[in-house]
Amino acid sequence: MTTSATATPVLPLATDEADALVAAARRAADEQGVRIAVTVLDAGGHLLSFRRDDRAVLIAGETSTRKAFTALQLDAPTADLVDAVRPDGLFHTLPTALDRPLLFIAGGVPLHRDGRLVGAIGVGGGAPEQDHGIALAAIKNVLGG
Repeated sequence: MTTSATATPVLPLATDEADALVAAARRAADEQGVRIAVTVLDAGGHLLSFRRDDRAVLIAGETSTRKAFTALQLDAPTADLVDAVRPDGLFHTLPTALDRPLLFIAGGVPLHRDGRLVGAIGVGGGAPEQDHGIALAAIKNVLGG
């Protein structure tokens, strides 16, 4: 007798949710007086939403995107990966091993729905701890997680 496991479909991250995540991150950053860039990617690594505050440092746009991509590819917050890529870390060569650069600085967080990876958010422009906290605040505000 053969049985097949049927996976429960999970809705992908929608554009309106991505836009809401960006807006929530910007509100959280405004409360701290931080100028940021925010990137939201879908599960395939495609851009759903992006915004860089006018007064954010220009590199914040690139760092927010790389943080989101890194969190998505490794399904882990970038804050949790910093030690793994140090010279004595388990993945010390990973930052240069791929064609698309990864960024191991706090501020990237994977997004899950019903236990499944549906995308990632990346925040850049503040101190790493601020970026991470802003990303978490946006997720809690919009997705409740």
